[in-house]
Amino acid sequence: MMYNAPLVLTVSQLNRYVKSRMDADENLYNVFLVGEISNFTNHYKTGHFYFSLKDEEAQIKAVMFRGNAAKVKFRVENGLRVIIRGRVSLYEAAGSYQVFVDDMQPDGTGALQLAFEQLKEKLQSEGLFAEAHKKPIPKYPERIGVITSETGAAIQDILNVLGRRYPLAEVILAPVLVQGEEAPNQLISAVDQFNRLSCADVLIIGRGGGSAEDLWAFNDEGLARAVYRSNIPVISAVGHETDFTICDFVADLRAPTPSAAAELAVPNIHELYTQLSVLQTHLQNTVYGALQTKRQELAFLAGKSVLQNPSVYFDSLRMRLLTVNNTFEASQQRILHDAHIRLQENAAKLQSLSPLAVLARGYTVAELPDKTVLQSVAQLKKGDSFLLQLADGKANCVVKEIL
Repeated sequence: MMYNAPLVLTVSQLNRYVKSRMDADENLYNVFLVGEISNFTNHYKTGHFYFSLKDEEAQIKAVMFRGNAAKVKFRVENGLRVIIRGRVSLYEAAGSYQVFVDDMQPDGTGALQLAFEQLKEKLQSEGLFAEAHKKPIPKYPERIGVITSETGAAIQDILNVLGRRYPLAEVILAPVLVQGEEAPNQLISAVDQFNRLSCADVLIIGRGGGSAEDLWAFNDEGLARAVYRSNIPVISAVGHETDFTICDFVADLRAPTPSAAAELAVPNIHELYTQLSVLQTHLQNTVYGALQTKRQELAFLAGKSVLQNPSVYFDSLRMRLLTVNNTFEASQQRILHDAHIRLQENAAKLQSLSPLAVLARGYTVAELPDKTVLQSVAQLKKGDSFLLQLADGKANCVVKEIL
């Protein structure tokens, strides 16, 4: 009996065979898949994206290499529903098939719009749009920094408006690219340089209108942070009135157009002349009115009798002084008289109480040698000495006998 021997393959041979069949299938070479991202990893060293794409019933592994991943404008994250384009093939080493992704777009909204909303939400949560951080625009800037393309219409619009409204201000242009891959770095560098040199009082950054792709440089996260940390107030003027960029939200002031930005940056010199003229007229009228009032007051004072005949004024003062002097003298005499009477009365009282007055009536005072007043014969004995005080003198006495 004849039979064919079974074909025995290695695992590598099988995987290589399956891969070759899949790579040869044109239906798998350029496929579009829609699904939800899960198990997402952004490899920080290589820049490759690794993830799974799933629906309600199944999932497939996917990889997006760095070159294509760098072109994705929005932030890829788990749970995001996307449409991908790529080729299906087998990864031989793992024996699993997967999608090698060439392009990725969000499902239901544009990639740029999604990227814009994601970045806006992120920066807003960090406080970069907070009104408390926004700086006031100076009323009378001496130097205005303009960051835009030197060949675009925006710079001409800005110069025309500034020249018409406020030719006193000096304009410093930092020429930059306003679209393309190099534009964000040049915009950031210009903002930082103006701040490093402190060579402007206010900055205008922007460009004329264009598509969302044309304006995308002003949605750069690095530019937003440069504007936020700027010590110089920044006016953002990107596109037309209906265009909004991240730079508009973080700037200290948003202008709908470059021309409007120039109008917001400076006052109108003609209006200032008018205001100054009004103030000058008001000042002149105020000064004239004050002088007239003072002239009337001076004329009134000059008509006073004291200025017409000063002697009358001094005579009145002399009479007042004389009256005050007479009153003072009369009061002084009365006070002295009353005091003299009180003195006499008090002297009489003192005289009546004086020991000398008692002695003058015939009384005496006996004192022992130690000045003790002698009050009893018990203080004496025969032969003791004592002093006898009389009205007109003293006498030393000796006790001869105690009776």
